[in-house]
Amino acid sequence: MDETGLDEWIGRTRQDTEEASAVSVSMLAATLSDLPGLPEARQGALLPPLWHWIMFHPDAPMARLDTDGHPRRGGFLPPITLERRMWAGGQLTFHAPVHVGDRVRRTSRIAKIRKVENDRGGMIFVTVEHRLDGPQGLAIEEVQDIVYMPMPDSFQPPKKTPAPETVTQEMRLPMPETRLFRFSAATFNAHRIHYDLPYTREVEKYPGLVVHGPMQALCLMALATQAKGRAPDRFSFRGVHPMFAGGEIRLCAWEEGDMPGLQLCTAAEEGHRCMQASAEWEE
Repeated sequence: MDETGLDEWIGRTRQDTEEASAVSVSMLAATLSDLPGLPEARQGALLPPLWHWIMFHPDAPMARLDTDGHPRRGGFLPPITLERRMWAGGQLTFHAPVHVGDRVRRTSRIAKIRKVENDRGGMIFVTVEHRLDGPQGLAIEEVQDIVYMPMPDSFQPPKKTPAPETVTQEMRLPMPETRLFRFSAATFNAHRIHYDLPYTREVEKYPGLVVHGPMQALCLMALATQAKGRAPDRFSFRGVHPMFAGGEIRLCAWEEGDMPGLQLCTAAEEGHRCMQASAEWEE
């Protein structure tokens, strides 16, 4: 893994402003219509936590898309050449509500770039910090981790961690290919692993279409909010195994020892965890 000059990107910033539109809310609500606590698609309606992801989509024209469907390398993010890239996880703190129709300013900063050597060609993690300001000032602080990896010769799944047997809250959700397509459309995500099965199998070597990490996080957030009766103040998540479309996923929430709040995960039908998360509430 020879990626030189990446440290020059640390500290780079950009700023974007966008409106939380009712049309975007309507599209995402239709996609996640099985979940509790969906917002109304009308001006002034409260957005649940994580629904700010209806904003700030990549707006690269077709000529600027790379083979995988993501915008071509370079620009704000560093031009890392490792072929496979995905959203690995994130941490969020919620300070003030965001409503449909609000104008939100997002200030983004590349905080850290970290190389990890392994026997599969290594990985590079890029950490991006986002600050979102709405009409009431600071609304959300978000840290996003993006991982870059070499393209494998075959599917090499990570070690499986069993889902918990005893939980305090549980929900099951069908995950057909149509839901993946709609989520890609609602979030303007052209990454082909979510809708293009030949590409997914032949190029990225996954056995099936991959369920979006952000969609799993949104589902777990809805479960956490239902379990406690109100939205958490802090939320973190990370992918530990790819989730594949076509079956039913299990959403789990439980309390664990002295750890604050709730622990959560999505689980595949085979019984292993795919995304792990935690939610915390201020007293």
